Amino acid sequence: MSSVSRTAWTLIIGGLAPILDSTIVAIALRDLAADLHASVGEIQWVSTAYLLALAVAVPLVGWAQQRFGGKRLWLFALTLFMAGSVLCAFAWSAHSLIAFRVVQGLGGGLMLPLMQSLVVQAAGGRSLGRVVAMVSLPISLGPILGPILGGVILHSLSWPWLFLVNVPLCVAGLVTAALVLPDDRATRTRTRLDVTGLLLLAPALAGVLLGLSNVAKGGFGRPDVLVPLITGVILLGAFIGYALRLGDRAVINLRLLAGRPLASSTSVFAFTGAVLYGAMLLLPLYLQESRGLSVLNAALFLIPQGVGSLALRTQAGKLTDLIGARWVAAAGFAVIAAGTLPFAFADADTSSLWLMIVLFVRGLGLGAVLIPVMTVAYLGLDRDRIPQASMITRIAQQVGGSFGTAILAVVLQAGTFPAAFWVATGVSVLAIGLSFLLPTAAPAPARALQPAS
Repeated sequence: MSSVSRTAWTLIIGGLAPILDSTIVAIALRDLAADLHASVGEIQWVSTAYLLALAVAVPLVGWAQQRFGGKRLWLFALTLFMAGSVLCAFAWSAHSLIAFRVVQGLGGGLMLPLMQSLVVQAAGGRSLGRVVAMVSLPISLGPILGPILGGVILHSLSWPWLFLVNVPLCVAGLVTAALVLPDDRATRTRTRLDVTGLLLLAPALAGVLLGLSNVAKGGFGRPDVLVPLITGVILLGAFIGYALRLGDRAVINLRLLAGRPLASSTSVFAFTGAVLYGAMLLLPLYLQESRGLSVLNAALFLIPQGVGSLALRTQAGKLTDLIGARWVAAAGFAVIAAGTLPFAFADADTSSLWLMIVLFVRGLGLGAVLIPVMTVAYLGLDRDRIPQASMITRIAQQVGGSFGTAILAVVLQAGTFPAAFWVATGVSVLAIGLSFLLPTAAPAPARALQPAS
């Protein structure tokens, strides 16, 4: 096994934990509300607090990796996530659980972009499609295993095990990372943290994501949507102006978006987030409300989509290395659209076997789009700027996912499931067009960039 493969599999072991956690907990909110004697509104903060903490931590990754080194930061983030998981398991109230979820989210927010950066840096710009296919594996496994594991735990055990199940993964991840990840102390630099930029960007992301998450409660016109959303947009605008002036000294260097590969990848990533996370809301709701399935049976019904996503990952990586990202991504979004549209015509009498076949097809598309879009983000970047690309694309995916989920929630409130599936199909079709912004050339080894002026 090559050193790149060893690094990738080491990070995948630990990286599974935060991705599994978000999908496991999402199906358990009703049980948590009952056991902790909390209202539905209170217990929803268990998911919201985790999401906000993830977003706040992401802008710190670039600086922290330079300052402390990737290996040390990974071990710290994984330890922080594990500590948060144990604390969550022993929470005595809804408020304590929400606070401990913030600890979890901070660890997970550091881990997810760092995982991408470390593997891409280890690859040195070679065979990026295959490398990205490996490191993004947890993103595919999470939606498959999380709901099933959560359903089994809720059926057979008590809710604290939703969090304790992370501990073995974290311990295994810590041990393997300590043994396998290379010592990168020589790459550390005493970079000063851009505190001003962080104080603008972190609350901006929190405000935007909080506002969008509240849309599901009653549309865009509510004060708990408009106030954080408008505040977040204003702060985000202020950060953009500030960061463009500072260049490399900003907590996130937005001047890198002047390069076509990262700019096009970021744009398409936002739609990828909308397609991925919007469906994570829509499909389970449809299966439970329109077809009367239990939470666990709905999760089992969705397995073909996950299998399809896994089936095409390796080939998508090879194709991206061979022909470039544009055609692979466009074809992937077209397959997603083809695998979403049949749900707009489905009713209670539609064959379950047919819908599972459709889900498998949709999964093939999901397995195809993420890899080329992620690969493009790193084209032409030297080692020091790879973490910046990871942070930018991660933020785009989170915001795009929250926006897509909010739009589908509004459509569901105003209409029906068929209308929501038409909108989801339309988003995929728009993403096909955006895919043609991606470069046509196959990836080449990374080259050193001149410092931004």
